[in-house]
Amino acid sequence: MNTEQSSLTERARIHAALGDPARLAIVDALVAGDAAPGELSGVLQMPTNLIAHHLKVLEEAGLVVRARSEGDRRRTYVRLVTEVLESVVTPTLTAVPRVLFVCTQNSARSQLAASIWSRRSHIPAVSAGTQPAAKPHPRAVRIARRHGLTPDAWRTAHVSDVVESDDLVIAVCDIAYEHLPADARPRLHWAVPDPAAVDTDAAFEAAYTEIADRIDRLASVLSPTEVRP
Repeated sequence: MNTEQSSLTERARIHAALGDPARLAIVDALVAGDAAPGELSGVLQMPTNLIAHHLKVLEEAGLVVRARSEGDRRRTYVRLVTEVLESVVTPTLTAVPRVLFVCTQNSARSQLAASIWSRRSHIPAVSAGTQPAAKPHPRAVRIARRHGLTPDAWRTAHVSDVVESDDLVIAVCDIAYEHLPADARPRLHWAVPDPAAVDTDAAFEAAYTEIADRIDRLASVLSPTEVRP
């Protein structure tokens, strides 16, 4: 079993241990501090034999450990192993110095994406197109301003003139994804419908919402490297 598969198996085992409301309640109770099994029984209003069963499962998963009291040696306290609990979250992606958002004309989706990203992450972001238009779409500019972004500096550019070897390239439309340069790696694909095809404020607003939602999910797991000079 390779390292990645082993990590997935371990995370699945921890998730399984947490997949019971009573055990999750015990973990929640231990987040703030250590507790004796009897104290957990009282706080959670759970029989001591049931507490003992659930603690055994959590111990086997490595989520809790017991330690003998330095005062009353007959007493034990249960402590949450926070690093094990944290290991079940989605791992951070490989660190990148910059994100490059690409759509076909670089007139709406990729411009919005780069601007939203810059508001929500410390990692720099730029945008480009595979067939760039002469200027940004006026509806995209209007939607950007509506959401407090500053599109005044938006300029369109061709992806080949912008992309660098260590960029994380995110294509925010199908056509751009299928026409990215072969060496534009690593890359992600977000199939955001082209709002210009409908050409209504509602369509551009929907594109903004979908891009913002995707950025919120990605930015939280993407780790930065040192900023380029």
